[in-house]
Amino acid sequence: MVTKEEILEELKAVEDPEIGMDVVNLGLVYEVQITGDNVYIKMTMTAPTCPVTPWILSEVQKITENIAGVEMADVELVWEPAWNPSMMSDLARDMLNM
Repeated sequence: MVTKEEILEELKAVEDPEIGMDVVNLGLVYEVQITGDNVYIKMTMTAPTCPVTPWILSEVQKITENIAGVEMADVELVWEPAWNPSMMSDLARDMLNM
């Protein structure tokens, strides 16, 4: 059975092209739930006007569904809580000089 850690590791391949950092280290992934071979991911974007939102959501779903043991991924976009830079990992803050 797939683990949350495996999913998050794979999702590091999804990079916000405007920022140049992956969605996990940016702190955009709020929740990962695994029920059998189905995965639910709750995530956000850095801003509601992000022009690459559809592409990022599609990539998150595609990558998750390509993980062995995952049949279906449901990716939900939420705006609460609102994203802010404090949600980024230390790695992201260092790479973005914050």
